Amino acid sequence: MTRKYFGTDGIRGTVGQAPITPDFVMRLAHAVGRVLKKTETRPTVLIGKDTRISGYMLESALESGFNSAGVDVVLLGPLPTPGVAYLTRTLRASLGVVISASHNPFADNGIKFFSAKGAKLPDDWELAVESELEQPPVWSESADLGRSRRLDDASGRYIEFCKSTFSNDLTLKGVKIVVDAAHGAAYLVAPKVFHELGAEVVSIGCAPDGLNINHEVGATHPQTLVAAVKAHGAHYGVALDGDADRLQLVDADGRLFNGDEILYLMVKERLSRGGSSASKRAGEAVPGVVGTLMTNMAVELALRARAVELVRAKVGDRYVLEELEKRGWLLGGEGSGHLLALDKHTTGDGIVSALQVLQACVRSGSSLAELLADVTLFPQVLINVRLKPGQDWKSNARMQQETRLVEAELGDTGRVLIRASGTEPLVRVMVEARDAVQARACAQRIAETLTA
Repeated sequence: MTRKYFGTDGIRGTVGQAPITPDFVMRLAHAVGRVLKKTETRPTVLIGKDTRISGYMLESALESGFNSAGVDVVLLGPLPTPGVAYLTRTLRASLGVVISASHNPFADNGIKFFSAKGAKLPDDWELAVESELEQPPVWSESADLGRSRRLDDASGRYIEFCKSTFSNDLTLKGVKIVVDAAHGAAYLVAPKVFHELGAEVVSIGCAPDGLNINHEVGATHPQTLVAAVKAHGAHYGVALDGDADRLQLVDADGRLFNGDEILYLMVKERLSRGGSSASKRAGEAVPGVVGTLMTNMAVELALRARAVELVRAKVGDRYVLEELEKRGWLLGGEGSGHLLALDKHTTGDGIVSALQVLQACVRSGSSLAELLADVTLFPQVLINVRLKPGQDWKSNARMQQETRLVEAELGDTGRVLIRASGTEPLVRVMVEARDAVQARACAQRIAETLTA
């Protein structure tokens, strides 16, 4: 059975268009409530959201749907996605719900769920919800309806959790940081976390009006942060996305560091302290990290030089997490800035990831650039080729032959990745090589075989 509503990260779309309408969202919450009631007599769910104006409407719809199924609701207000995951686990709730479309513009929104352990839920659970959506509602009797309340100190609890992931014997005193919260869910908590750890904080992207989330700020528009770091003479810049599970970093020179570089630094820092990048399983250390098909080859080679294996998962932090759990490893992430440190949190957390990097810089007395001097990212050239209706690109013999020629030419100093878009009739041709001119020429050669 394929999923009709759920994508790789919950349900997402344009507000006012199916499925992001109040009537469907109320039905969704009722269906989720019915699934929860099969294993619990009186479930409790937490609901958090980002700063989109549509969050009020969708929050009310979720609340009504859960209450109608006999499920209690705790409203958290605006809170980063990882904050909802954390509180779901610590408050022993049955489920965590986040109203957010992450890095999308304000006109979009979405619903995603976390298990009682603060982790993303499996496909089987999503299929059970979709099956329940096909059934008529079963309204609870009046005496059995769910109740709702608001948790007033949700932000404060999450701030303390974030601070707890930073070493107690270190401080950020003397460090000036520009914090860009993308006018999103972390607009209140992110500046406070860094300030309470001693940093001088300059806040940008921390004035949401319901319509400006991710607009020319945040992790998807890092040049705003680069300019602010230079203008304020800051040591570092931290950019989050709308729900604060994604991170980009900038140093004092205005250099931007992506998720691949940050992941490598997190591994390097743990190894420098005599630890492993992985947990112990069956009595043996299993050093390894999980990236994606798009993880830069330079990072893979740098990890290999430190005897750390890189395993590539499909693109999407959900798949990175699945691979980590399967292997019993701790660290993984994407170049987009979704990073996982499972010894710190159950899900990706932009603030916590930033603190891990700053901790490494403070402890070593070195800058980001110095700590990453042994990694120079390979140029990646990506060409999108639009497909003709019914075009069978996988069986294209010319493409297969040209791909083999390119791979032979690149050898161990580059790689080719060809994959279909999940949302458009496109084939994405990516070539990575030490030399940018070579990478572009090779990518064009392969792309031309698909348009001939």
